[in-house]
Amino acid sequence: MMLSYEILVRTLPTPNPTALKFVVNAPLKTVGKATFSTPQEAQGVPLVEMIFSLGNIIQVHIFENVMTVTFTEDAPMDKRTEEITAVLQTRVPVHNADFKTPEEMVAKKKRENLSPDEMKIEEILDRTIRPGLQADGGDLEVIEYRDNVLVINYQGACGTCPSSMYGTLDAIQSILQEEFNPELRVEIGM
Repeated sequence: MMLSYEILVRTLPTPNPTALKFVVNAPLKTVGKATFSTPQEAQGVPLVEMIFSLGNIIQVHIFENVMTVTFTEDAPMDKRTEEITAVLQTRVPVHNADFKTPEEMVAKKKRENLSPDEMKIEEILDRTIRPGLQADGGDLEVIEYRDNVLVINYQGACGTCPSSMYGTLDAIQSILQEEFNPELRVEIGM
């Protein structure tokens, strides 16, 4: 789909000092979210392939009209910010925002087959935790729930953010203990 208006890009900081959020006035992903941690994972999504080709990129996370890019600690942030903005302005008009990743197909099926307890956990996370994480350019994925232990992985800016490992993790556990199961523990997957 070719857009007929100027692509505007606003760059915002995230709580993670090595990640920036790029907000665009056009959709980057119409349904769901996508996280790419390697150039190989980005194959088939030319916009993300171009971002990785700039170098010093650890991860690209896309949600609605937001792209969060996590950089290596030695990345020339100002230069990369200019380059990413240019890529977004030139590639978004021909970008397919309806793309699907293989992981999305698995996740959709996975959510359809969740137990009632897992569905309740996802509902609580969707309502209480995910909006804040997404506003900061990140998200979380539930990996497993078994024997009162919930295993999660952070995505986007949250993946390498120091506050995710402690403050956010404690908040997630507290909310789930209060609203779901006082015995629940939350751990980060490997």
